[in-house]
Amino acid sequence: MTLADTRVGIAAAMDELSARLGVPIDSAAVVRRLGPPLEMELANWMPAEQVAAAAELYREIYPDIGVPVHTAMDGAHDAIAAVRAAGGRVIVVTGKNPRDAAGTVEALGLAVDEVVGSLFGAGKGSALARFGAAAYVGDHVADIEAARAGGAVSVAVATGPYTVEELREHGADVALPDLTEFAGWYARWCRRDEVR
Repeated sequence: MTLADTRVGIAAAMDELSARLGVPIDSAAVVRRLGPPLEMELANWMPAEQVAAAAELYREIYPDIGVPVHTAMDGAHDAIAAVRAAGGRVIVVTGKNPRDAAGTVEALGLAVDEVVGSLFGAGKGSALARFGAAAYVGDHVADIEAARAGGAVSVAVATGPYTVEELREHGADVALPDLTEFAGWYARWCRRDEVR
């Protein structure tokens, strides 16, 4: 939940999946630990041999049930505007599949340059390096690994499953309570070379 608050949508899609499959899934527990790939989460609720089919069904129902109820995180539009005002590009690199990630970005009117999906943790590093990302903003400790792997500054926001302190302990270069503080931090960071 860096740019988009997807909790309500994911919970609704999980509840629908649970009903269709007749498999108990605690959607509240699911949204408390967002971040890892869908298949990893589903493995908590069903035998391994059922996960692939369940993931396929979830992705089938998600655009109609999940995406329409997503909301932008506080500060998301301002964060994007701050990067653009400084001449930067905004690339979304996410664990969500590309179709649903792009659908969320479009539904929320987030002015990003590109969306890359289905990557998690250090696996995001190659995409970050390819785009020459100077900083990577995320809400999960795996996003800190992603920034490291991509040679970017790790900016962590405590809007996911971790506190500011936990994000710092995991090695974030910068840890913010939420995105509303990003624009101010980014402006100072962009001036760092001017001060030297």
